[in-house]
Amino acid sequence: MTNDHSISRRHLLAGAAVVASAATASETRAAAEGTQVPDDFRISGRRIRQSVMGWCFNPMPVPDLIRHCVEVGIEGIEGIPASFYPEARQKGLRISLVSSHGFAKGPVDPANHPECIAKLRQSIDLAVQSECSTVITFTGMRVAGMSDSTAEKNCIDCWKQVIDYAEEKQITLVLEHLNSRDDSHPMKGHPGYFGDDVERCVDLVRRMDSPGFRLLFDIYHVQIMNGDVIRRIREYQSLIGHYHTAGNPGRCEIDDQQEINYPAVLRAIVETGYKGFVAQEFIPTWQNPVQSLRHGAMVMDV
Repeated sequence: MTNDHSISRRHLLAGAAVVASAATASETRAAAEGTQVPDDFRISGRRIRQSVMGWCFNPMPVPDLIRHCVEVGIEGIEGIPASFYPEARQKGLRISLVSSHGFAKGPVDPANHPECIAKLRQSIDLAVQSECSTVITFTGMRVAGMSDSTAEKNCIDCWKQVIDYAEEKQITLVLEHLNSRDDSHPMKGHPGYFGDDVERCVDLVRRMDSPGFRLLFDIYHVQIMNGDVIRRIREYQSLIGHYHTAGNPGRCEIDDQQEINYPAVLRAIVETGYKGFVAQEFIPTWQNPVQSLRHGAMVMDV
């Protein structure tokens, strides 16, 4: 039997433990920030073609991010407004990926097909104009009451209506697998996303049966939903057209305060002979996001 005092005391102790744990994690990450990367680091190895996802570094102005990428020796950039493509290219960066219809309104729902097809075709044209070879696509969110087999067929029916155009323009569409588990932040996880099982996404890629349709292997999302990252990289290497990174949990820096062994994962990518881009898609937690950028570039310089 318990009383109100004992229950209240347990709640207070539990709350204090959460606060203490968060404070310790914050202090550890702050200490890591000051020691892990020199201010003048510049990429030298180049066995990985490095890129950066621009949205992660908001509110840093895009021209500043472009400048810092060039200073570090990063080769590509993505996830920035197309109006900044000319500046990025003029400064020597490649556009590594062009966005399209977004992850929410995808081809799972046939009502979205006209919009998805139109936006994919527009993005293919923009990719050609920008000398980029890759355009992203997504499944979209589940529809209540719809079976998985119907949802898969709907996706394929939609993509089949644009894949010939992509092949004609020599553009690869890459399907991104996203996690549906993390509900802490709108860009750390996507509850309700249909393509949350990497095995399903691999199967969809195989069923498309086109050299112009590949998997976007997001290491962070795969770790959360499926794990066994290196084995999957080796198994699906011929189907992978793009990679994204981030630390887990928290979509943080790819440092030693998170669970993914990025040096080993990146060496495995190199060993497969992959020649495309690997884009940093972590949300900086360090006080100085430029240091986060340098550190990520250093980790990827395997």
